[in-house]
Amino acid sequence: MKCPYCTHEATEVVETRDSEDLSVTRRRRECSKCGKRFTTYERIETVPLVVIKKSGTRESFDREKLGSGIRKAAEKTTLTHKDIEEILDEVERELRGGESVEVDSQKIGQMVATRLKKKDKVAYIRFSSVFRRFVDLEEFEKELHKLL
Repeated sequence: MKCPYCTHEATEVVETRDSEDLSVTRRRRECSKCGKRFTTYERIETVPLVVIKKSGTRESFDREKLGSGIRKAAEKTTLTHKDIEEILDEVERELRGGESVEVDSQKIGQMVATRLKKKDKVAYIRFSSVFRRFVDLEEFEKELHKLL
């Protein structure tokens, strides 16, 4: 593993931790040349998931893109980085455990919305307003009344 600071190729693993579900291994490494430490994450390479968009186009599942959408909805709410990562992990695990490698974007949106609804109502409304594309105020108001 190359050191990100000095690009020296000899690094040593100082500490290794597995995630609770054993899907990710976190390693703390130390460069033998400059002595700086850095973290790497090891994840099993899996079959790529394909997302079927509303328009019918297909694109690769992008965990970071989904995470970005959740983070935008969660700005200035009680959701923590850990909460968002848990949602992402749960959704990705459920998608990869499904019957097909092709998944409808609406299904992914619904999976995220369901989890957000349990954790933070404001983030849920924000995410749903984009995901469901509320056309008018009445649709938005109906969703708010369901929460109340």
